[in-house]
Amino acid sequence: MPAIARVETLIVQIPTRREHKWTGLTEPIGRYVMVKMTDDEGRVGWGEAPALKDWGGEFGRYFGESALIARAVIENYLAPVIAGLELGNAAGLHQRMDAIVKGYPYAKAAVEFAYYDLTGRWLDVPVHTLLGGRVRERVPVTHSIGLVSVEDAEREAAKVASEGIRTIKIKVGVDPARDVEVVSRVRAAVGEDVELCVDANEGYASPGEAIQTYRKIERFGIKYFEQPCMGIERIAAVARAIDAPVMADESAWNAHDVVQIIEQKAAQIVSIYTTKPGGLYKAMEKAAVCRAAGILCNVNGSVELGVGNLANIQLAAAAPPVTLSCVVPVSTPAEALNGQIGGIYYKDDLLAEPMRLVDGAILVPDGPGMGIEVDEAKIEAYRVKD
Repeated sequence: MPAIARVETLIVQIPTRREHKWTGLTEPIGRYVMVKMTDDEGRVGWGEAPALKDWGGEFGRYFGESALIARAVIENYLAPVIAGLELGNAAGLHQRMDAIVKGYPYAKAAVEFAYYDLTGRWLDVPVHTLLGGRVRERVPVTHSIGLVSVEDAEREAAKVASEGIRTIKIKVGVDPARDVEVVSRVRAAVGEDVELCVDANEGYASPGEAIQTYRKIERFGIKYFEQPCMGIERIAAVARAIDAPVMADESAWNAHDVVQIIEQKAAQIVSIYTTKPGGLYKAMEKAAVCRAAGILCNVNGSVELGVGNLANIQLAAAAPPVTLSCVVPVSTPAEALNGQIGGIYYKDDLLAEPMRLVDGAILVPDGPGMGIEVDEAKIEAYRVKD
């Protein structure tokens, strides 16, 4: 049986289409760690850690990982301990990684993505088959509008709606008056047929401020209110007071967090990442807890490049409770860009071909491993030199 022979890392930086920010973010997206895993028969799998030092759990429960931190953890701890592990044993992979170092889920996820990609290529099956099978063939895309000016948000929302995107998420949480205005203007720009969601990224100072702000925007039709403030017990207070479902994101990193959310009746929706729990294997555990509790889910992320976003799409294809539109990029190399901006956050990508977007949804790739080949020339071109 083939086994892991070598794990290599490098850092890339891809230019963004426009600045994309949310509450609490202090560094640009797109400077991420790539993992190249080779087995002893010469096959290669790729992973990505879209690590950000400003992204962590509530009250310091989980902590940020920069590209440099994730790379150091992979090279010094994870790569040595998984050397020689046979393919097809994701449980064993996580057992080894968790035994050598606690935490660092983004670093572990990047290694695991490469391992799943490699295993799928060995077995000649897509990763969603390894996760239990494909329950959907299309992944509807929610386009995220960051903390841009109200005028820019209005223009971008109108453009992506004209391209067929049916759900838009608006970043809020900095200033309640601005939040009300931007939601009002976006709704007027897109009409009534596009669903709107708002995401405060824990930005409101208290449940009371979040509730007051929501009551001013609810007339514009809000599908869900994402992470209005920090703390499971505090978003529970918001959930009890408003009609729209509350989504937990920063409060919901892993399956144990979801158990606490269920106990507190804090949210009707949980955002599942491939990275926050530490990879696809544990993301499916998290999805199983949500499904058992009747919690709806989407797949969300850290604005991944194509390698990490392939993991998003494989998870969305396989996880039964992921019935909501997903906040994922439409990973597209520069040569395939045609003026579209829906789901486009970067000026280029590391995939050899674009993801296929049809009627506002990504078609799940069914090639072996993660499903689309990586363009190693692009990786080298965007590599940050040591």
